[in-house]
Amino acid sequence: MFPLERPRRLRRTAALRRLVAETCLQPDDLIAPFFVAEGVSEPRAITSLPGHFQHTVASLVDAAAAAHRAGVGGILLFGVPDAKDETGSGAFNPDGIAQVALRALRDRFGDDLVIMADLCLDEYTTHGHCGVLRSDGSIDNDATIELYARAAVAQADAGAAVVAPSGMMDGQVGAIRAGLDAAGHEDTVILAYAAKYASGLYGPFRDAVGVEIADGGDRRGYQQDYRNRRESWREARADVEQGADIIMVKPAMTYLDVLSDLRHELDVPLCAYHVSGEYAMVKAAAANGWIDGEAVALEQLTAVRRAGADFVLTYFATEIAEVLQG
Repeated sequence: MFPLERPRRLRRTAALRRLVAETCLQPDDLIAPFFVAEGVSEPRAITSLPGHFQHTVASLVDAAAAAHRAGVGGILLFGVPDAKDETGSGAFNPDGIAQVALRALRDRFGDDLVIMADLCLDEYTTHGHCGVLRSDGSIDNDATIELYARAAVAQADAGAAVVAPSGMMDGQVGAIRAGLDAAGHEDTVILAYAAKYASGLYGPFRDAVGVEIADGGDRRGYQQDYRNRRESWREARADVEQGADIIMVKPAMTYLDVLSDLRHELDVPLCAYHVSGEYAMVKAAAANGWIDGEAVALEQLTAVRRAGADFVLTYFATEIAEVLQG
């Protein structure tokens, strides 16, 4: 007669649990998002994202240095312009706030820290959409991706090692790859927001970048429907075929099934974005004493890795990297 199976033997001590852990979370699995604002003289706290700021260029470099010391794998930059227009020209202006900040980061860190730039127009447009609008208010896809290519070149010229198109326009990756290659940036990496859902979890981010969609509109016409799962595979496959080097799933916790699907289907690196609302919910519950915020953050980020992400973009990055360093 075989003895009774006792899987609990492997859980008896912390050392045994570490030894047999199937998934590990390390500081360099985390990417830290940062916001840099034009026309500010000191960092401005973002109320709905506790611990985060609209940075000056100088304070951004200091915050990135702290993240680097904590061992994070890289940073992702969002620009907050002082002025906006219909086409979001600040996104591709060589002297736009994101490009100014990217040059400062490159001067400070060189290739010692992976510097990524979000690539979209919504922070820079008066209407808050991710692309150029036609007269009827719809998105002009082809005109938009031409501007994305210009923004990618401006970001690469300024020092971004990775550009991250997040607008969910058809053909955006192909247009960006062609633009980068023509400008001599064949080595610039494209991290494509391929499975980006129209989610209710983006509110704190929109506070952070000062985006308000005109006339009470939304982005459901170009971001994915949260009821759909198979659609993400079509989107991701198209982006890889067009030249994406890394694929993004956004948000993270409510789309672990999508992340797992893509891990099984694709052989490129995968990233998941643990978004502003996911961060803010943990912070709010912890502030009320309802949960152990640090423990929940570790659990959630490890779950994202367990589902298949090679790395996680998260507002917890520096904080949790410091915890992991001990």
